[in-house]
Order: sequence, then C-alpha cells, then structure tokens
Amino acid sequence: MSQLRVTVWNEGVHEKTHEEVRKVYPDGMHTVIAEALRKHGHSVLTATLDEPDHGLSDTVLAETDVLTWWGHMAHDKVEDRIVDRVHKRVLEGMGLLVLHSGHFSKIFKRLMGTSCDLKWREANERERIWIIDPSHPIADGLGDSFVIPHEEMYGEHFDIPAPDTLVMVSWFQGGEVFRSGACYQRGQGRIFYFRPGHETFPTYYQPEVQQVIANAVKWLAPVGRTPMQYGHRPNPLEPLG
Repeated sequence: MSQLRVTVWNEGVHEKTHEEVRKVYPDGMHTVIAEALRKHGHSVLTATLDEPDHGLSDTVLAETDVLTWWGHMAHDKVEDRIVDRVHKRVLEGMGLLVLHSGHFSKIFKRLMGTSCDLKWREANERERIWIIDPSHPIADGLGDSFVIPHEEMYGEHFDIPAPDTLVMVSWFQGGEVFRSGACYQRGQGRIFYFRPGHETFPTYYQPEVQQVIANAVKWLAPVGRTPMQYGHRPNPLEPLG
C-alpha cells in the first residue's frame, strides 16, 4: 500500500490544564499516536483545537486520507463549520478513526444520528479486549484478546446504531462489557470507533493499542471509488417514447 496521509486531531487541552495528564502525555497524546503511525510508514500531521480552523483547514482535509479524532473536555468548543467540513470529507471518502471519549464529539454524533451516550466509571480497572471478528483486517496480529492493565470503564448500553461490523468487545474488571471496536460506512467514507484511551493512563503507548490504530488506518483508507453524481438528470438512459 502507498504511504497514507494521516491527520491526528486532539483537543490538546488536558495536558495543558491537568498535571496528572501532563505526566503521562507531556506533549499531548496526539504526538504519541502520530509517532506510532510514522513508524508504520505513514505521512502524519497533527492538529489541535487552538489552531486556526482547529488545524483542519480545507487544504489540510483535502490532503488527508484518514483523520483520527480524540476529544473530551471541549466538544462544545469545536466550531460547527469545521464539523460540516469534516462531515463532507467523510462522505466523500476520507476515513475517520474516533477514539475513546470522541464518542461524544459533534462529528461522531452527527454521523451516527444518535446520542452516543454510555455508562462510565473511573476506577483504574483492568480491561480485556476480545477480538470477536478475527478475520477483519483491523484484528490482524492481535490474537484472541489483549489486556489493558488500567483504564476507565465504558459500559452498555452504548447508544450507537448497530455497527456494520463489530470487531471487538471489552470486558472490565468490575463486570461490565462494551462494544469497543465498531465499523461503519457513511457515504463513501469508512468510520471506526475504538474505545480505549483515557487521558490519565498510558494506553496509547501500549503496542497492542498502537497495532489496532495502525490496522484501522489502513482499513479506513479511501478506496478510490468514482465520485457519485447526484441532482437533475435531463437525459434518460432509455427512450421515453
């Protein structure tokens, strides 16, 4: 596969305002994700909330094959015009990888058409992610399951549409389960939601998590379909008389 152009988007707020987060991700989790993707041979840019256009100008998005999205504290600070811009690009074929608390982002809720709400608990508990569709490309190299030693719990019911494909489910030490790896198609673009990634835990340094992200980016890449044509069609394909 040719080199993919990936833009890693992060609010970039927690590491500036919370010392606990800064100790784990001193330069922001986006830098850790970006570096892992560069090791897989991709061309990677990063973008954050406080940049002009949140770092997502028309030019940047036009040159992005896959956009990754992490947000939490500042969902409401993301301007609607930027959401419109990202939404349009997904429908045109850009891949979107939504991470952890990005489930409540404006863009994910718009694409899903539901509240995307869930149950949660911060209790530093163990998470086991089970691969329930081992034939899917996102599951490549992951085995039957893997463990994240310390994570925030997300629990069902997760208010999302039934996934086109469910690749992973999570079990938590406290007993809850969660649909943690869900695939969708919207327009010509693919979407993958991947659950782990609470800001106070070093989840994005874990090799298995980095492998999922790398696999997902490959699967999310545009497939080169001919753009769809809509609107008025004055000339019929067959004679009308």
